[in-house]
Amino acid sequence: MPNKLLLLAAENERMRALVSRSSLTRGIVRRFVAGEEDREVVAVARRLAGVGLQVTIDLLGEGTTALAQAEATRDTYLALLWSLHAADLAATAEVSLKVSALGGSLPGDGYGHALRLTRDVCAAAAAVGSSVTIDMEDHTTVDATLTLLGELRAEFPCVGVALQACLRRTAADCRRLAHAGSRVRLVKGAYAEPASVAYVRKRQVDDEFRRCLRILMEGQGYPMVATHDPKLIEHTLHLARLGGRSVEDFEFQMLYGIRENEQLRLASGGNRMRVYLPYGRDWYAYFMRRLAEKPTNLLLLARSFTPGSAN
Repeated sequence: MPNKLLLLAAENERMRALVSRSSLTRGIVRRFVAGEEDREVVAVARRLAGVGLQVTIDLLGEGTTALAQAEATRDTYLALLWSLHAADLAATAEVSLKVSALGGSLPGDGYGHALRLTRDVCAAAAAVGSSVTIDMEDHTTVDATLTLLGELRAEFPCVGVALQACLRRTAADCRRLAHAGSRVRLVKGAYAEPASVAYVRKRQVDDEFRRCLRILMEGQGYPMVATHDPKLIEHTLHLARLGGRSVEDFEFQMLYGIRENEQLRLASGGNRMRVYLPYGRDWYAYFMRRLAEKPTNLLLLARSFTPGSAN
């Protein structure tokens, strides 16, 4: 129940105003968000690269309401990619983006705008030796996102995509995308979805994650396994050994600020470990979803509002 309330709070404008305007929350937000400006996230990427970790950087924000806003998001990604190149980080840092942030939810030709602007980001990434992964949003966007992915891959074959194990359709999507050259990030899912299209019980979602993971690991593509669950991490390593996959043939991904010691352990063991680095001013919805995934983090948030807790 608490996680459902937090997911609802992620869309609540009054709650957004309360949390976003409070200087008391900044300390805990920094635990999960790698800054608000390019220079801040690049500095974090450099620090993580120094200890053997790769990164994927996501400019927070989705559901743009104007074309100019979507184009500004595109321009921010282009500047970020140039900054990564200038810092000699492009080889170990990719970018993640949401279709709705690049115009996909605009009325009229939203899809066309998203395709054009996402193509611009993919071209810039290719030019500096980086890559792009498309984040998945709620279930209503899956078909359009996968269609866009297919068009982009005709020109940029290494474009990746995220699939959410909680959705009932995802096993079939994994089968279609488990081909050579395909990069798929498997996540559990962080949206409040109806039971008609998604598994809602934790055990069901875990079981589906294992099923989808097996499909990807037995396929010919490049699985990107996004989990913090120790059992799923060990299961991934087991499937890799069983299928004869080398450490070059898959990677783990974890969120910035979560299980940092485990990230270092996996990397030091020779595994590819990529950290998902969110940044930007529009951090509120992302932050609330992270709290929903682990409600014990609410204690940290609650303490930030108590007298004498300001940083």
